[in-house]
Amino acid sequence: MLAIYQRHLINSFFKSIGIVTIIFFSITVILNIFEEVSFFKNVEDVNFTLPIFLTILNSPSVIFDAFPFVFLISTLYFFSEIIDKNELNIYKNYGLTNFDIIKIITVTSFITGIFIVLIFYNISANLKFLYLDIKNNFAKDDKYLAVITSNGLWIKDETEKNINLINAEKIEDNFLKNVIITEFDLNFKFKRIISAEKVDIQKKSWVINNPLVTNENETTHKENKIIFKTNFNKEKISGLFSNLSSLNILDLEDLKKDYKTLGYSTILLSAHQLKLYSYPVYLAIMVCLSSILMFNVKHNRSKIFNLIFGIFISVIIYYVNFFFKLLTESEKIPINVSVWAPQIVLLLISCIGLVKINEK
Repeated sequence: MLAIYQRHLINSFFKSIGIVTIIFFSITVILNIFEEVSFFKNVEDVNFTLPIFLTILNSPSVIFDAFPFVFLISTLYFFSEIIDKNELNIYKNYGLTNFDIIKIITVTSFITGIFIVLIFYNISANLKFLYLDIKNNFAKDDKYLAVITSNGLWIKDETEKNINLINAEKIEDNFLKNVIITEFDLNFKFKRIISAEKVDIQKKSWVINNPLVTNENETTHKENKIIFKTNFNKEKISGLFSNLSSLNILDLEDLKKDYKTLGYSTILLSAHQLKLYSYPVYLAIMVCLSSILMFNVKHNRSKIFNLIFGIFISVIIYYVNFFFKLLTESEKIPINVSVWAPQIVLLLISCIGLVKINEK
């Protein structure tokens, strides 16, 4: 059973998280509404409720990404509150040390992080998927579709003259392997089937060497080379599957299996999964670091100063994580290093700060 002081500390900490989360959510909603209104400004027959609805669907995903910084700033606010109310001295008079307080809210953050990943993330991912699904119906390039399944890569590509259905068994370097292209006119009347062992997709004009072509009169012949014009190249195909925040934990695992079947790189997917699994640890480290910072600054600092200080630290940590993400995408460092290195650095700083924390 939790002692009364522990319950009070945890309740005060959750209150701080709630206040900061509401502030972040409000800012997210306001900024996102402007973005959605701008997106739909040239679309006819769309009333104002749709941008609001889409904003609500998208906001939980944004908040999930911001939670580490929400927890950091919430901790600064939490300590500002208990210092202003003189509760910190009361806790110390009853034998509670600075380390004890940090331990309680850090463990609380870790447990909360587990629930955030298991419950909040999956809900936000499903809402994000719905958000993207609705918005794609209004996108200018909605006629260009691509999905990865257990049967390989499937692409629907509409050009000025044709509608093409493309299936490839796998991606290898700059090539699609074992490709079948079914070509229709704009009225979906069959024109021809092109099959090839390898297709060069570096540019939007694909190079198909030694293809087997079946025409609408069912005659089949072999050609030396075909330049096939599409709306896709390797870069665009790779970018189609980068929004992993719209997939829940089970969907991520299924997609990873499909990636491996296709021969598609799983680096970003594995990095995203590892970040999810390490998320509770990340939240706990952020809370511990923020607590140490509060015990090492003057207690007479204003809440505005603490807020600005927290935002400054958050920006630094964000860009450090972004730098490691870029190194992972370029395959300069392993996935484990990119995810754990920033957290280990923050953990080491926190451990150093905890050495004499009770003397503060």
